[in-house]
Amino acid sequence: MYRQKIVLRFTKKTWDKPIVYRLAKDYNLTFNILKASVFPRQESLMVLELSGTEEDYHRGIEYLMSKGIVVEPIEHDITRDEERCVHCGACTAVCPTEALSVVRETMEVAFDPEKCVGCEICVKACPVRAMKATF
Repeated sequence: MYRQKIVLRFTKKTWDKPIVYRLAKDYNLTFNILKASVFPRQESLMVLELSGTEEDYHRGIEYLMSKGIVVEPIEHDITRDEERCVHCGACTAVCPTEALSVVRETMEVAFDPEKCVGCEICVKACPVRAMKATF
């Protein structure tokens, strides 16, 4: 089973297409909507975890791009500025997926992009603004 987390960016012209339905029906992909900000006739985004065969996944991604949907891997959405981070741990207290955690041996904050769902709660919680959403 192939599994990927992605961000879909919709334009003013593509926000109303039955994209997720087509991924399931035509490309045999299972989906989990991790976050969605979809607004009528506006730029919108959706964070999905897609599962299926690798071939079906790639066919589904090609379909999305052919419809004008911008597809980005999730790990590019939330980043940490290592120079700004003071490892205070504020972000770890609010991270719902434990993508941010304290390494007890060093007492430093570790970031695992594989667990990140792009919810942006850490961005708001970081007192030194080391966590950034790169949209």
